[in-house]
Amino acid sequence: MNLKDYIESIVDYPKKGIIFRDITPLLQDGDAFKYTIEKLAEFAKSKGATKIVGPEARGFMFGCPVAAKLGIGFVPIRKPGKLPRKTIDESYNLEYGSNTLCCHEDALTKNDKVVIIDDLLATGGTALATAHLCEKLGAEVLGLEFVIDLIDLKGREILKDYEVNTLIEFEGE
Repeated sequence: MNLKDYIESIVDYPKKGIIFRDITPLLQDGDAFKYTIEKLAEFAKSKGATKIVGPEARGFMFGCPVAAKLGIGFVPIRKPGKLPRKTIDESYNLEYGSNTLCCHEDALTKNDKVVIIDDLLATGGTALATAHLCEKLGAEVLGLEFVIDLIDLKGREILKDYEVNTLIEFEGE
C-alpha cells in the first residue's frame, strides 16, 4: 500500500512557504489506517518494547492503537498543565518556535523499554524532548517511529543517537 496516496499536501499552511502534510485522509480510510498501525507495530514488537510513548496530540492517534495491538501500555506526553499528577518536563525547539513537554514522574521506570511514536518527523525537537523525558525516568529508548519523515528538515540528524523508523518520506518543507 502506498501511504503517500493518503496524505494531502496543503501549500502555505499554517504560514506562507510551508507545505503541510495532512494525515487526516489516512486516518479516515480504515484500510490505510490499519496498515499504518500494523507497520508501526512490527517495528515496536521487533525491538521488544514494553511501553509505547507518544507526544500529544497526533502521537496519541498512532501510539495508542499500536500499544493496544501489542498488549502493552501507552504513556502520553503532554503540554504543561494537562496532566493531573506530579510531572517532569523538558523544553525544546520546534519548526515554528519553542515549547515544553511533560510526563507523569511515575509513568516509566528503569525496567521500561520504550518506542516513541508520532505522526511526523520534522526538525526532531519534539521527538528528542520526548526521548529525554523517557530517559530522565530511567527508561531505555529503543527507537522512534514516524509515519512521515520530512527529509529536508533533517530531523534524523538531531536523533542520530537513536534508531529511527519512518514509513514514508517527503521532500520540501
